[in-house]
Parts: sequence; structure tokens; C-alpha cells
Amino acid sequence: MAEQVAEKKGFKMPSSYTVLFIIIAIMALFTWIIPAGQYDKTEDGNLIAGTYQQVDSNPQGFYDVVMAPVYGMLGRDHKLNEGQPNEIGIKTEGAIQVSFFILMVGGFLGVVTETGALDVGIASIVRKYKGREKALIPVLMFLFALGGTTYGMGEETMAFYPLIVPVMLAVGFDTITGVAIVLVGSQIGCLASTVNPFATGVASDAAGISVAEGIGLRLIFFVVMWAISAFYVYNYASKVEKDHSKSYTYATREADLTYFNVEQTDAELSGKQKAVLTVFVLTFIIMILSLIPWAKFNIHVFEKINEVLVGIPFIGQVFGQSLPLGEWYFPEITMLFLMMAVLVGITYRMKEEKFIQVFMAGAADLLGVALICALARGIQVIMNDGMITATILNFGEHALSGLSAQVFIVLTYIFYLPLSFLIPSSSGLAGATIGILAPLGEFVNVSQSLVITAFQSANGVLNLLSPTSGIVMGALALGRIEITTWWKFVAKLVGIVMGVSILLLILGTFISYS
Repeated sequence: MAEQVAEKKGFKMPSSYTVLFIIIAIMALFTWIIPAGQYDKTEDGNLIAGTYQQVDSNPQGFYDVVMAPVYGMLGRDHKLNEGQPNEIGIKTEGAIQVSFFILMVGGFLGVVTETGALDVGIASIVRKYKGREKALIPVLMFLFALGGTTYGMGEETMAFYPLIVPVMLAVGFDTITGVAIVLVGSQIGCLASTVNPFATGVASDAAGISVAEGIGLRLIFFVVMWAISAFYVYNYASKVEKDHSKSYTYATREADLTYFNVEQTDAELSGKQKAVLTVFVLTFIIMILSLIPWAKFNIHVFEKINEVLVGIPFIGQVFGQSLPLGEWYFPEITMLFLMMAVLVGITYRMKEEKFIQVFMAGAADLLGVALICALARGIQVIMNDGMITATILNFGEHALSGLSAQVFIVLTYIFYLPLSFLIPSSSGLAGATIGILAPLGEFVNVSQSLVITAFQSANGVLNLLSPTSGIVMGALALGRIEITTWWKFVAKLVGIVMGVSILLLILGTFISYS
């Protein structure tokens, strides 16, 4: 009789979906342990220091856990103790806007891919940069970092992964390189936010200071962090280029090449394909222009153009009431990708039946990414409903008082790390905490602007690896990378960035800057 040899089965890390469900369950468990509490708020929704009070606990059970992803997608707006003197309003924004945007991007890319313009275009880039492939990395990372530092580029990057990842694979790198260029680049920019309205802007407003205060140190942060991260990704890509087995995703390389349809071709772009690529590039240009808050930089050209367009008799009415570029958000850019998908179909003379087929198939390809965003938002639902965030913040309010300037700023940075995990939204975290923690710095000769810099640098580094961040989880889903694999890649970078951030913050306590 032949002996049957049992195959040893090693431990396999769970998928990103399972990791998120586990975190939701752990957060629910914490609501049974950590007392619930709340702060009084200003009319603008900012928390008022010294007003913390414990409230009746609202521990989250099994039903709350399984409902969290649903509310994470749709949003949650309800009241506890409704009609009672101690009534509490709780609201969590849903991920539906981001998720629907991702689906429309998928549909758009499905239509573009069907034309063959992307395949041939990528092959052209590969031929053009033959021998200079790695030069793309610092340049592209700088551009994404610039988007992060100026307007908080985050979820908007989802549209770029299906473009960048195949290019990086085609030139000899891997999916991690492609994801790192976009994710690390944009989030390093957010970490070193100079005028980002969603981080620096909200935080400065909560502290009652100008966005310009502390910009000198934040510019130093930007240059240093971009240089460190670009070198890190460049060095990794060099190793993968020389030896593909050095890739953290080597086991799935062949499958990735097939999935992203990476193949070498000497074909030249046809006239219709060139027109499609023109529409493709124009779509991203319009998206970027539409999301930068031009008015905050005292640039009003797009507002004037919109006023003229809308003000034209009859034509303006036919066009409808539109928002100027610079005031768009996810509803508007979702519309953009939908309409541009239609324009691509018309440009390529695609039949209506075929258009619908490839659009729906493209959207289906990104369905998992859309669901990931809802799961990540479900963690916030549990935290908000359990009302334990205020209690954690109150601990920090008392623990950070009465310290030296250097110890205060380091502990502030460290304190913001778990808070950024619990509240991944930079604007939400700023609005909830800066009004409390920034004034504390004044008592130990730490400027409020430096506290803001500590907040955004801690929040930015967590957005490189946090499973509660829809930006991280969406990026990894688009790149077909498990979160545990990503952690292996990014761990050293995170350690370096944290160490350098602390040194720069300590430096900030000794120097004056404007």
C-alpha cells in the first residue's frame, strides 16, 4: 500500500476582509471595558476642553458588530436616550460616496481597456523609458506627495492605481512598487501637509490660528519625508528589478501579470486609440483641477468661468447649475468618470450593448474595493456608537499637562498614533481634538502650530498602514496585495519616518518659524 504523506499546512494570515471584521469585534469588546463619555461642543462642532463627562455606557453587541459594515456603507445618524434630558446625537458618515466613485472608476477603466489603448500606451511608455525605469519613481512620488500636501489627496488616488500598477509591472517591478508610488507618495504628502485644508486647515481653524503659522517646519517635513520615502521605494524596486524573487509578491507575480493584462507589444496606437487616450488623460486632469480648493489660495478663475457659463441666457439654463472646479467632491468626480466613459465609448464608436457589457464588468472588478471601504468605516461606527473616543481623549488631556516642551511634543505625537487608528479621518480627528490639545501646549511653551504638525505627522504615518483607513485598504485591494504583505514592506519605512518625525518635532521646540 502506498503511504499517504500528509502535507504540512503552515499558518496563513487571514484576508483583509477578515482582519477588518476582527478589528470591528475587538473595538466592540473595548466598548464593554472603556467607560463612555462625551465633551461639550462649540457651534462649529469642535470639542471644548475641560467639559468631559461620563455618560451611560452603550456597549456594542453581536448585532451591532454585524450591522457595522452596513452602517459603514450607508452612514449612521441616530440618538441615544431620545426624548430624555441626557439625549445624545451620534453620526457617522457612510462610505457610499467613495464606494460608488470606485465602481464608476471601474466602469470607466473597463471601457478604456476594451479599446486596447491602455495596453498599447503602457507598452509605449515601457519602450520610451527603457533603461530609465526607476527615474519614474521619485518623479511620480513627488507629484502625488504634492497632491497630498496641498489638498489632502486620499481617496481620490483610487483612480490612479489601475494605471500605475500595470506600468510598474511592465517595466520589471511589482505591484507593491506601483501601490507604494501612489499610496506612500500621497500619504507622505498628507503627513507633511503644508496647506492641506482637510488636515492643516481644519486643525488651524479649531486652534484659532492661521494656516500659515508653522509652514516653515512643515516645508522641511515635506522635503525630508519625500526624500526618505522615494529612496525607500526606489531601493526596493531596484532589488525587485535585479531579482524578481526579492519581491514580497513574487508568489503571485504571474497571476498579477495576467490580471493586469501586462504584455509586450510593438503595436502602434491607432487614431481612435489616440483619441481615447486623450480623453483618458483629460479625465484625470479635470479631476485634479476640480479637487484643489482654488479659492483658499485666492485663485478665482474657475469661479468666474462658471459664472459666465451659467449666466449665458438660455444656454446657461440648458447647461444647468454647476459647481466651479475647486468645489467638486465625490458626487461630481463620480459624474465625471461616468460621462467620460460614455465619451470614450462614442469616440471609439463602441456599440451600446458592448459599452454596457464592458462598463458593468469593469465596475464588478472593483466591487471588492468598494466593500473594503465600507468595512473600514464600520470600525468608526462601533467607536462612535460605543462613545469611547472621548474617554481616550480625556486621558490624553490630563496626561499631557505639566510636561517639558520636548516631552510634551513627543508624547503628543505618540498619543495621536492610536487616535489616528481609531479616527482615520484627518478632518474628523482635527475637529475632535485640536481645540483641546493645542491650547495645552501654550502652558509648556509649545506653539499651537507645532501641536498641529505633531497631529498631522502622526495621522499621516498611520495612513500608511492602518487597516481602519479606507485609503489603505482600497489601495491594497486594487493592487491585489494582502495587508500583511504590505506591512512587511512598509514596516521599516514607518519606523524611519516616525523616528525622523520625532527629531523634527523636537527641533521645532527650539526654533522659531513662520
